[in-house]
Amino acid sequence: MFFLSDMLNKKLQLPKSNEALPGRSQPIPTAAKHHVSKRTLKGPYPEGLETAMFGLGCFWGAERLFWQTDGVWVTAVGYAGGMTPNPTYQETCTGLTGHAEVVLVVFDPAVVSYDTLLKIFWEAHDPTQGMRQGNDVGTTYRSAIYTFGEAQYDAAIASRDAYQASLQKAGMSKITTEIAPAPEFYFAEAEHQQYLAKNPYGYCGLKGTGVSCAIPQKVEV
Repeated sequence: MFFLSDMLNKKLQLPKSNEALPGRSQPIPTAAKHHVSKRTLKGPYPEGLETAMFGLGCFWGAERLFWQTDGVWVTAVGYAGGMTPNPTYQETCTGLTGHAEVVLVVFDPAVVSYDTLLKIFWEAHDPTQGMRQGNDVGTTYRSAIYTFGEAQYDAAIASRDAYQASLQKAGMSKITTEIAPAPEFYFAEAEHQQYLAKNPYGYCGLKGTGVSCAIPQKVEV
């Protein structure tokens, strides 16, 4: 019983560097192409496209949400924000890699804005739950926005503050979402890529708060 309790506690706390699993030097195998769009998963991507990265619980349902969005060119699921290089799914589930399950989103900013992606992110899950999302408990299911460049970072912070105000009015708790410059992204195994396209009746734990997110307007200077 002590061992089980200890493991459960670890899954609610990020590991220290001396606790993290060693991982490996080579990437784990993954799919070559997106199961739905048939576009190359790892690139190179067409010129003019931008990249975003979001963690909002189990990445199966989260990825479908974004690949169904107009203007998104390709999506992939993987692991980010931890210490273990090239982790496997089984390793991340132990809570001893430090990674979150995330979705990499490659999008055309002429068709869909980063602000729109942020709105989708906030409204699709509950960002107040800490190291869990619904019944999915553990550090891998934490809410996270990993940003590419200063403009994305500023937009993410502004959207968080605006959404926090809306949640507060609705009597909800403080946002626990991690917002940080994008760390290295490790592609998940092939079976996890576009999982719900291959398994239409598979598990999807996405559940929002019911509170809409009004993205603040940028001030021209």
